[in-house]
Amino acid sequence: MPNKVFYLFLLICGFGYFSQAQNPNDSTSIAVDEKLIVINEPLVGRVIDPLAPSKAAFYSAVLPGLGQAYNKKYWKIPLVYAAIGTGAYFYVTNTNELNRFRDAYKNRLAGFNNDEFWGVDVNGNPNASPRIDSDGLVRAQQTFRRNQELSLLITIGFYALNILDANIDAHLLQFNVDENLAIKPHIQYNQMENSSDLGLTLNFKF
Repeated sequence: MPNKVFYLFLLICGFGYFSQAQNPNDSTSIAVDEKLIVINEPLVGRVIDPLAPSKAAFYSAVLPGLGQAYNKKYWKIPLVYAAIGTGAYFYVTNTNELNRFRDAYKNRLAGFNNDEFWGVDVNGNPNASPRIDSDGLVRAQQTFRRNQELSLLITIGFYALNILDANIDAHLLQFNVDENLAIKPHIQYNQMENSSDLGLTLNFKF
């Protein structure tokens, strides 16, 4: 009988020791935080102004370069004025040259020989024959008139291009380049053929 009590005592002690070893507070146990943190961040899309391209085009029509400033493309403003200014410069230059030869030709038709293209001798008297005859004055007028019209067309073309550039830029600034809608390249390993496949992935995120 005493032996049975002794064995029972050992059994109880052993069970208590085993239970202590399985304590979840043991140093080898891993604490798990069962709290879930949910982050709810709504997607904020950009506000698109459908009238922005029209506004940019209107501003550039009123004042060249103003539409580029509206689109915040400030580096384009010097290019706009350089292009339009160059065309305007050649237009004015050809107009002045055309007027010079036209005035001299009209002076010849009136019977005078004192125009700048007639020329004078060492004593300051008009030459016996002009340096540039009347036919030469006519040809010069035709050349400068053609250059004048070409310069005008180029200037108008640069002005129209300035308006078109502002309009297209405003459209492109509103183009959707969000990561929620994107086409990306991808490389996938093909286990069946032991090779890599290259392709495109169209991603939609909602």
